[in-house]
Amino acid sequence: MLLCRVSTVSQALARWGRRSQRGGGLFHRALSFSSGRCHGVGSGEGSTQPAAAASTGTLYRDTVLLPRTEFPMKLSGQKLLDREVQIQQECGFAELYSWQRERKAKKEFCLHDGPPYANGDPHVGHALNKILKDIRNRFEMLRGRQVHYIPGWDCHGLPIELKALGDLGSSGLSPLQIRQKAREFAEGAIARQKAAFQRWGVMADWDQCYYTFDGAYEAAQLKVFQEMHSKGFIYQDYKPVFWSPSSRTALAEAELEYNPEHVSRAIYATFPLVTLPPKISVSVLVWTTQPWTIPTNQAVCYMPNAQYSVVKRADNSELLLVATERTATLLTFLIFLLQGSQLEGGICKHPTVPDKQVPLLPANHVTMAKGTGLVHTAPAHGMEDYSVASQFKLSVECMVDEDGKFTELAGPELQNLSVMTEGTDKVISMLKESGALLMEERCVHSYPYDWRTKQPVVIRPSKQWFINTASLKDKAKESLQKVRILPESARSSLLAMLDRRTYWCISRQRSWGVPIPVFYHKETGDPLINKHTVSHIAKLFKEKGSDCWWELPIETLLPSEALQKVSGPVSDYVRGEDVLDIWFDSGASWAAVLEESDSRADAYVEGKDQIGGWFQSSLLTSVAVRNKAPYKSLVVHGFAVSEKGEKMSKSLGNVVDPDEVINGGKDPGVPAYGADVLRWWVAESNVFSEVQIGPTALNSARDSISKLRNTLKFLLGNLQGFDPRLQAVDPKQMHYIDQYMLHLLREYSIKVTDAYSEFDAGRAIRVLQAFITRDLSSFYFSIIKDRLYCDPEDSLGRRSCQTVLEEILDGVTRSMAPILPHLAEEVYLHAPGHDNFIFTLFKSGWIKSSSVWRRPGLEEAVEGACAIRDSFLSSIPGKNAAQYDLTIAIEPGLLFELMESLQEEPTSTSSQLAELMMAARVTLTSELPRDLHPDALLGHGTFLINLEGGVIREDSPYDIAVVPTSGVRCPRCRRYTSESADCLCPRCQTVVSQAH
Repeated sequence: MLLCRVSTVSQALARWGRRSQRGGGLFHRALSFSSGRCHGVGSGEGSTQPAAAASTGTLYRDTVLLPRTEFPMKLSGQKLLDREVQIQQECGFAELYSWQRERKAKKEFCLHDGPPYANGDPHVGHALNKILKDIRNRFEMLRGRQVHYIPGWDCHGLPIELKALGDLGSSGLSPLQIRQKAREFAEGAIARQKAAFQRWGVMADWDQCYYTFDGAYEAAQLKVFQEMHSKGFIYQDYKPVFWSPSSRTALAEAELEYNPEHVSRAIYATFPLVTLPPKISVSVLVWTTQPWTIPTNQAVCYMPNAQYSVVKRADNSELLLVATERTATLLTFLIFLLQGSQLEGGICKHPTVPDKQVPLLPANHVTMAKGTGLVHTAPAHGMEDYSVASQFKLSVECMVDEDGKFTELAGPELQNLSVMTEGTDKVISMLKESGALLMEERCVHSYPYDWRTKQPVVIRPSKQWFINTASLKDKAKESLQKVRILPESARSSLLAMLDRRTYWCISRQRSWGVPIPVFYHKETGDPLINKHTVSHIAKLFKEKGSDCWWELPIETLLPSEALQKVSGPVSDYVRGEDVLDIWFDSGASWAAVLEESDSRADAYVEGKDQIGGWFQSSLLTSVAVRNKAPYKSLVVHGFAVSEKGEKMSKSLGNVVDPDEVINGGKDPGVPAYGADVLRWWVAESNVFSEVQIGPTALNSARDSISKLRNTLKFLLGNLQGFDPRLQAVDPKQMHYIDQYMLHLLREYSIKVTDAYSEFDAGRAIRVLQAFITRDLSSFYFSIIKDRLYCDPEDSLGRRSCQTVLEEILDGVTRSMAPILPHLAEEVYLHAPGHDNFIFTLFKSGWIKSSSVWRRPGLEEAVEGACAIRDSFLSSIPGKNAAQYDLTIAIEPGLLFELMESLQEEPTSTSSQLAELMMAARVTLTSELPRDLHPDALLGHGTFLINLEGGVIREDSPYDIAVVPTSGVRCPRCRRYTSESADCLCPRCQTVVSQAH
């Protein structure tokens, strides 16, 4: 007893697909499609066919309408590369962006391009990012929106300057000479990257890009600077910043990399207390991983609400003050306890500076996670230390120069020693000499490094320009609530980074960048900056570029209006030498690139490293100036990594070059995959995690496209000579299974549209592959081949089938086009109905589906047949359905009426029901006959009919009987519907006689 209960399309087709190869195997083998020829016609199935039959079969070979097309099954090597370039030229890839900008559209889609850095060759990270953006842009353009996408490059900054100068260094070169070399280097990198992006098929007007070194861009950036300065968000101050001795410039948090394997020489040092009774000698014990900062100590901080212990060392009689919670790490004996608040007013001797005393101060940043619960405080060299100094008016004295060496203020013993190396050695030696060193240990911990030189940084105070991000933080968080973030998990990282950043150092001590438009009084050093100076400089930059800051005399740079509120002539001032942080450069891109000053981009799409970089700098500048985020949605993707999940590096030899992916490598074992394989790799990947690339992923992508080409070739081959404009069949006149396929095509188009709309190209691919594998190859194609190949060429049944195939070809081609533009255009050139070549596919719109394709009862009729066919195939496991007659018995009711719509006569070899069953003959009756063949196979099942949203529900039983057919195989169509051997079946007789 079989129970078949089908309530959805997917359930019906999943079961059908599992068995379809058995049901349609004979015909599929007899008429396989390859190179436009009919293989096997007349050659029989193994040794079962007599030689005479083989001879007979060859007579009818030319009457079978096999697929024919010039569309190649496979393209590889140089032919593939040449074809992709040819497609780009013939189909106007270069002009497509400009074309769609000029057409009328009701809606615009703006994807603002985050600028890649112009300091090297294109890499797979670029490919991941640019192709991901292009897939969405092409989708939006296809569905009728006007896409706003202007590619850009981040052109300033230290890495470019260092690479441009190479071994020369900057000694002896003027700022203008340095800038010229840096510009040339950046322009070369831009040209290489731009050429690669074009080869990948990225749609843009490549003659209208934005560059952060353009005068117009710099002017827009200065306008943002001026507005933020006028609102009080930008200020100058002297305080600790991350400083890179290897680059000799200040760095922002976003320019740091944290090395988790950094090794520090951590020490425990004592600060003798001087405010206790004279007979008691107690020392405060501190722990630090930065011994070189001890000479600049100004205080020791404690936690007021923590408990502290005075303990006695096990190895001598010295008394130490430590947090009670931390005593377990030390070999000591407890003497007495006290509360942190009791330490208020305490004074210590400095361990290396004679006669210097430092206070004990309460602080919130003291923790018990490590150390002693007492924190050595050097305001010049720590952000939290500086906060304590600000609160208690401590000195912030810097003893470290721009090269990371002690200055003369540190004393003759330390002067000119590098603080991270020999300076640390010397300070530890001084602590030993004074008896203040309790212990030294090796400490492996995370430490900030310069993101480009890969050298450790220090914290040192410097007079810099800052943005007060603390005052912007709440507005920024509020604006982020209105921003959609993919994946949503990235939101917490964005908010956490905003919380960590209380200020943003935006000045850099370099030549290659946008000058900060400030003038300084020669004697007092006071800065002169106001709306007159900034707007005047912005105007000059727009006309002449920022080189004019060094080229023009100060009399031209400093307008007279700016001097009205200050005393003294222009000659009293000098121009500033600092440039703006490149994160401010790129963060102001919304002001320079988005068309309207109050507009927001629909999306920013960048890697997860931009959470603390471009995403944040763009947000902060836009919120400061306009009180809103510059984006409606953020898409945060992962990094490209090797197939082993490792970060790519030349030293590991696992770098994948996108140029080699497309064009092949010098090694013959590295094939040329072409641009579409690279694009498929991007689309198929889960871009919200780390994205692996290597031979396995690329070969898989190539194989997937090859299977897709095979399906497209089948579709094109069966549409040879079909003109949808003249020969298309109205859906109401179509076979039910053809109408049903239009219904499935409509559902497919909805799913794939939703996937692209969610930036989920991977889901679009899965939907595409499921549709092709399950709905087409395993289902529809196996059933219709007989009708396609053997029915009369102009018959309604064949034209009905071709009409659907054309719709499927059109829908599949359009749905894959955002991912595979080269293949899609190639198919479009071969597809019927496009003879005039007026349009390329990308100028002709998105998938066209119609609600007319969904007819009441249609799904139930076909899915009911699916259920019955499932029972039929289950009764003959492993056998060929075409060799059996099937009797279906259904009591009068809805199911019987539905099956009757597929077969009006009681018994038939050519009904729609017989086609669906792929049996020799189908008989439809209300009850099984009593005189069944004794060897008949019996089966039973039920099908749940659900119509009008559940208003009509009927559980309909059915019975089947299966017997071997008495028919003989037709030498033309290979169906067992002939009356005798070597004779054509009635259908084929009619077709052949009409042909002659």
